[in-house]
Amino acid sequence: MTQDIISKKTRYEFREFFVNWTLREIELEFDAADVPVDSDYRPSETGHRRTLVEKYYHSVDWTKWADVRKVLTVFENVLARLEGQIDPKNLMGSSEWAERNFKLLKKWLEKDSFIYAGGKLVAKGREIALQGIADETAVLDVPELHRQIERLQEAVEDDPGLAIGTAKELVETTCKTILEERGVPFGNEEDISKLVKETRKALDLVPVSIPDSAKGAEIIRRLLSNLGVIAQGLGELRNLYGTGHGKPGKSRGLTSRHARLAAGAASTLARFLLDTHRERNI
Repeated sequence: MTQDIISKKTRYEFREFFVNWTLREIELEFDAADVPVDSDYRPSETGHRRTLVEKYYHSVDWTKWADVRKVLTVFENVLARLEGQIDPKNLMGSSEWAERNFKLLKKWLEKDSFIYAGGKLVAKGREIALQGIADETAVLDVPELHRQIERLQEAVEDDPGLAIGTAKELVETTCKTILEERGVPFGNEEDISKLVKETRKALDLVPVSIPDSAKGAEIIRRLLSNLGVIAQGLGELRNLYGTGHGKPGKSRGLTSRHARLAAGAASTLARFLLDTHRERNI
């Protein structure tokens, strides 16, 4: 079961903080972030402000980055507002109140692996591209792809070798899924470069398919050619540093930043291929 990106506890703490706001202020904040309100929902919570927040919360799929990103915009604005009220020279007491709430809300977000810096909430250890591909494949009946995405999310910070190996597997599984659905035969032992090449061909994503008359034709051709370069690079990187091959005992692996690069490239390529596959229905 996919885990909520923002925990119930963090949502609860923000909801309780919103009790200090007017209904209009709450509406303006959520509406500005394009969070829809479920007007028909009848939460069990008491109080108009809690009820209103829950109606916004109820419209959110907390496992999907696209939904959660909107709520994070609301939370960012709350933290920025509190941060602006923290003034050591303030003798009226509101500075102490703002600082206490700022630290409390920031603490719960940090437990969900979000760091507040420079007015923005940054997902520590969570690849945005990975969350995007997770959203993209959520409705597909491809359990192996789901497992690989989860493995990547867990390994990218703590086990770079596993993440690099899994990044290559993610692209391979994506290509095989698309080719299978399109009735294109492939060998189970085919390498990643050949799989991507065959998938591009099946989706008509080859440079020669772009007419000279197309606006930006040369740029598009160059980008499409680079898809093959990404695939080849993932294969080579996995052979050198990823899991799946025994290595000398004194070998030094890559760090999490290299794993994030591989995971980001793989998930971006996989999502682009899946997007194209869906848009160009068989």
